[in-house]
Formats: sequence, structure tokens, C-alpha cells
Amino acid sequence: MSTNLAAWDEVLANEVISQEISRPGALLPVLHALQSTFGFISERAAALVADRLNLSRAEVHGVLSFYHDFRREPPGAHSLKLCRAEACQSMGGDALAAQAQGQLGIGWGETSNDGKVTLEPVFCLGLCACAPSAMLDGRPIGRLDVKRLEALIQEACA
Repeated sequence: MSTNLAAWDEVLANEVISQEISRPGALLPVLHALQSTFGFISERAAALVADRLNLSRAEVHGVLSFYHDFRREPPGAHSLKLCRAEACQSMGGDALAAQAQGQLGIGWGETSNDGKVTLEPVFCLGLCACAPSAMLDGRPIGRLDVKRLEALIQEACA
């Protein structure tokens, strides 16, 4: 996760939207591009997208709330995603999830008080043979256990 995300800037947001607006089904590419630029989709950004794509705010909100990858608030400096799919659950994923939430003092989709880690559920990382699995800042980790998870969290909080 980049810690150099751009501060909200309507001019920059309009530039990002302009680069994607001509694509068929532009809503998802626009939202992904905005999140990549700013780290999340603010209410102001959602309203701007609705206006520029001639959609209702409800349509944009529906897409934002349907897809789990879209954030509505700024993320932490690091993103820790824990797999919640069946293979990982069967290999102790629920206990690891509880450990992560306890160690960080947060729930799913929340960011630690120090702003360093956002904890996110993900529904399959494709590492089922290496369950349970996680992803820290885009780096996949298989065969996760209590010690490895604790070390990952310490790494992210350092």
C-alpha cells in the first residue's frame, strides 16, 4: 500500500475520470482509477462520478457498496487481507482472524488507531492448497499460523 496517496483534489479527480470516461461500462474503471489515486472513494468523489457519468448517486452508491474492494474512508498505511473462504476457514482461519482483530484492536474494514493497518476480509486469494492465507500490501502469504500472523502485524505496525 502506498503511503503517498494524493489528497483530495477535484481537478485531479476530474482528470482521472476524463481518462476513463470513454470506456464502455466506465463506472468500474473510473472508480478503480479514483481509488488507485486517492486510496478511497469519498462522498465528494462519488457525487462527482455520478455527475460526470450522468448516473444517480444511488447507482454509484450501489456499486460502491456491492464491491468489497472499494473503500469509503482513507486506508491505513498497510493493508492486511485475511482469506475468509472455506479452505482457509477449515484450516484455522477463523482463529487467525480473531487473533488479528484482537492484536490490532479493530474489526473488519477498520483501520488501527495509529493509522498503520487496515484489516480487510477477502474471499479467496487462490492459495487454497496453502491455507490459511493472507495478503500484506499485495504480497501473498500462505500457510499462515499464529506466529507468522503476529510477525506480519508487527511488521506492518513498525
